[in-house]
Amino acid sequence: MTERLFTKPFLLVSVANFTSGMAYSLFLHFSGYLANLGASDTQIGLIYGATAVASIAMRPLLGPIMDRYGRRPVILVGNALNVVFVLLYLTVSTLGPWVYAVRIGHGVAEAMLFSALFTYGTDVIPKSRRTEGIALFGVSGLLPIGIAGIVGDLVLSIAGFRELFLTAAGFALATLLLSVPLPERRPKLKPGESPLGFWGVVAKRDLLPIWWMIGSFSTVLTGYFVFIRRYVDDTGLGSVGLFFTAYVTVAILERIFFGWLPDRVGRMRVLYPSLAALVVGFLVLAGAGSWVGVAIAGAFCGAGHGFVFPILTALLVDRAPDTDRGSAMSFFTALFDVGTLIGGPVLGAIIDTAGWGPMYVTAGAALGVAAVIFSRWDRWAMGKEASVVSVGG
Repeated sequence: MTERLFTKPFLLVSVANFTSGMAYSLFLHFSGYLANLGASDTQIGLIYGATAVASIAMRPLLGPIMDRYGRRPVILVGNALNVVFVLLYLTVSTLGPWVYAVRIGHGVAEAMLFSALFTYGTDVIPKSRRTEGIALFGVSGLLPIGIAGIVGDLVLSIAGFRELFLTAAGFALATLLLSVPLPERRPKLKPGESPLGFWGVVAKRDLLPIWWMIGSFSTVLTGYFVFIRRYVDDTGLGSVGLFFTAYVTVAILERIFFGWLPDRVGRMRVLYPSLAALVVGFLVLAGAGSWVGVAIAGAFCGAGHGFVFPILTALLVDRAPDTDRGSAMSFFTALFDVGTLIGGPVLGAIIDTAGWGPMYVTAGAALGVAAVIFSRWDRWAMGKEASVVSVGG
């Protein structure tokens, strides 16, 4: 009998994840605000990097807290902080230390929400439908990317960044209200069982290739999640809404109609073509000469993202102990901030020195190389893991 996926906790956390994603994704336009204040692309990368540093620093604390005390305290405190720091963007008017302070506080809040909501989402998905469930839960995180791009374009066309920040604060408040009725979830230890702990999970042999791949994936995504606003403004091609509408539409349709595919035919058989689609998307964006090229690039990138993220997440949940899922998911989500920390300054510097085309070619090539390394490393790691299990009985 097929286990039920669409339970009340699954639906509630999915809606909360959607509104949280809306509050966060409206800041896809923030690089344009920084440019208006006089920031270079390298400076923009550094400011985004400050957010990432704060977010990364929180993860070793968040994982053990979720595993010991439950997911709900982290979700509620993260929501409260998110409302406060999104409103504080209304006070940012220069490129001085204050913008870094607000970004750091926002990074802490987002670290808490991203880690806890996503961990909670994986908790309420039945094991037999794990990849499909993660893919469908991920729709609640993908939808905001497309919708926020359009909403942001609309708000900025009729008002300004002040109204954009207020809109984001409204979604942050909605997330807090939706999170209050979530029932608690926490792992149950068996007699004699003890968690590996945060760093024990990080060092687990069969998880190392997953850390590498998600880190590489998140680094190159900086090319459009951080810089697409600047790309559109600088080249005059397409719009943020156009790129992410194509991106999200393809990714969501893929998950709704083919979310079962990885579990049926094999996750790796779907993962590598999906990574290839992302590479193609970067190359198309590098050579785009009109809005059509931008839309096609968004579609290819969305097709890749549609499966890469849920497959890597499902592999992680399968391999990490249930007692350490909070720690595993905390580090997993931290790698998106590591990617921003690395990709923001590096890709921003390439834009400043060589231009948009070379930056997107570099991002695509880097992802292709990372996929080859992952393929070899994962086979080696799983072979070693099987040997250890065999020897240990």
